[in-house]
Amino acid sequence: MTHPPHEALIVAHGQPSAPVPPELWLQGFAKAVNNHLPNWTIRSATLAMPGSVERQVAEIKPCSPVYPMFMADGFFVSRMLPKRLGDAKLPILPPLGFDASLPDLAAERVKQALTNNSWNEAQSHLLLAAHGSAKGPKAAESAFAFQKALSKRFDTLKISVGFVEEAPLIKDAASDLPAQSLCLPFFALEGDHCRQDIPEALEEAEFSGQALSPIGTWHETASLVANALSHSA
Repeated sequence: MTHPPHEALIVAHGQPSAPVPPELWLQGFAKAVNNHLPNWTIRSATLAMPGSVERQVAEIKPCSPVYPMFMADGFFVSRMLPKRLGDAKLPILPPLGFDASLPDLAAERVKQALTNNSWNEAQSHLLLAAHGSAKGPKAAESAFAFQKALSKRFDTLKISVGFVEEAPLIKDAASDLPAQSLCLPFFALEGDHCRQDIPEALEEAEFSGQALSPIGTWHETASLVANALSHSA
């Protein structure tokens, strides 16, 4: 049996407290990417699942690209991921949050949400809910860069940023926002932050707008990742 000519490994952080569900979700996401790249073998692994990355590295072809399902190039992408890859000759691509196509994709989602709600852009607000980090600036820098990129794709929409782990916290950023507000989670996977922390912060802030699904869960994101992998070959 001959193997496909190209392989790739998609790596996400996962959920240390419950590693199995994100691991299974990422496997499904890898299959969705594979639908766009039928001549590839698309592998997946989360850092949180013990031994998962190492098992994939042991089987993958040398020089195959590794795609980080992360929104920033902080500790996990720049230090932990290379450590887990070991001596394998596997180039690490820019993470999802750095994809040049992502702002256009997000802008279309936001515009569609505004249209569906019959909201005027000039009277609306977008809150970008991001992770942030108390350990370094990379996570916040990525979120603010994305905010800037998104702002260029709208004429009058106001866009702000709130974080789970650093100031301005989401609950503070969401306070006193107009009813015509959207909250966009700047996350690659739908973990506890998206299911619990962000909704709780929005509730505490008495946010009355609409929360969108996390960027990494959109069906269009699989096509975006497939395009990045094909261009890396």
